[in-house]
Amino acid sequence: MVFGLATSAAAGSVPLSARESDPRVMGWMQGFPPPPDRLITQPDSNYFSFPKLRWSVCHLREFLPTEEIGRGLGAPVPLDYPAPHDFADLRAEIDALTFTPMNGGEAMTWEESLFANYTDGMLILHRGVVVYERYFGCLDEDGKHAIMSMTKSITGLLGQILVAEGVLDDRRLVRDLVPEIGNSAFATAAVRQVMDMTTGLRFSEAYSDPDADIWRYSAAASPFPKPEGYTGPDGYWEYLQQVQPEGEHGARFHYKTINADMLGWIISRVTGKAVTDLASERLWRPMGAEQAAYQTVDGKGVPFAGGGVSAGLRDLGRLGLLMLNGGVINGRRLFPAAVVEHIAAGGDPSKFKGFPTIPNGSYTSQWWAFNNNHGAYAARGVHGQTIYVDPAAEMVIVRLASFPQAANGVIDPTSLPAYQAVAAFLMARD
Repeated sequence: MVFGLATSAAAGSVPLSARESDPRVMGWMQGFPPPPDRLITQPDSNYFSFPKLRWSVCHLREFLPTEEIGRGLGAPVPLDYPAPHDFADLRAEIDALTFTPMNGGEAMTWEESLFANYTDGMLILHRGVVVYERYFGCLDEDGKHAIMSMTKSITGLLGQILVAEGVLDDRRLVRDLVPEIGNSAFATAAVRQVMDMTTGLRFSEAYSDPDADIWRYSAAASPFPKPEGYTGPDGYWEYLQQVQPEGEHGARFHYKTINADMLGWIISRVTGKAVTDLASERLWRPMGAEQAAYQTVDGKGVPFAGGGVSAGLRDLGRLGLLMLNGGVINGRRLFPAAVVEHIAAGGDPSKFKGFPTIPNGSYTSQWWAFNNNHGAYAARGVHGQTIYVDPAAEMVIVRLASFPQAANGVIDPTSLPAYQAVAAFLMARD
């Protein structure tokens, strides 16, 4: 099921602050049983509306069926930390850092930005060492959090690994690999166009529009019995088979979730494995993850490759380290360096337009490139999820959040300058 749709605060209203909407303050799902007005249940779709989403982002398995991304039976490979006293000092210094938001106004501290952006978890690694780690809201160090469209970047990473290893030819047309796609608009798109979201597809992802295609996609993907009289597609892949064309393949970037699910189908076809199994085999197990992740599925067991993963904060930090170090972690190479080289280089900036907070940006293999002077790139998901990789500063930032609106453009004016302030601080310490 597509989730994270009915998420914004009511138009014109001022949402509760991060402290006021903390799930423990709100009392969601507390007590045995919880009071009726503190229950958050399924199939009532408002479980992902604010402020309920501040609890739900850590509890998706209680609403939707999932498949595990296993970490295997071996012991996790621990992350490196400074001595406790040094770690506490670093946290205090970073919390006190100041920066000016993109849109001007008064200077803000790093710690203030965490609450402004409804942060649930924050991890910063510098040169492979954890220099900052905090948990808020529904998230604890042993918890898992929905990562929304950062799932796309895992799917894209798996796809780029297969391209680098010669298993997947990104020049081939989708119909040559998945003939079941029939006469869908995807049929004549090249795999690379799917990976870079430069396909010409009719698909509206405007969450505020009740007639947007994303709602029909959600209905198709729902793992629950279809309502009486429902005649639409059943599952992600059936929906993809009837997508209509709009515009020209390859002409420009259009952010559309269905590309990630098409890529997931392609990956499964060329490997014979679900994306959950491949992520376990190529990433979670060999990188020494400390927790299994999980991924929501539709009614036919197809994983939601465009947004269904929930994972632990530290394991997402390990994924960021893998990217920063060009496919190497714990002294072991997991995939060719060419994978990260391609992603870090970004896509064609001339095709990437309409994102004022990322004016020089581009997109490739389901990753966002900022094309700034640090060569930063990121996995991003609505409500504030990110893995931000800064090669120049040798820094990885992972943030998990439950911002009231499903719009990262609202968060970027405080987030991106904050990340740059931390990068400058860490580089000055070297």
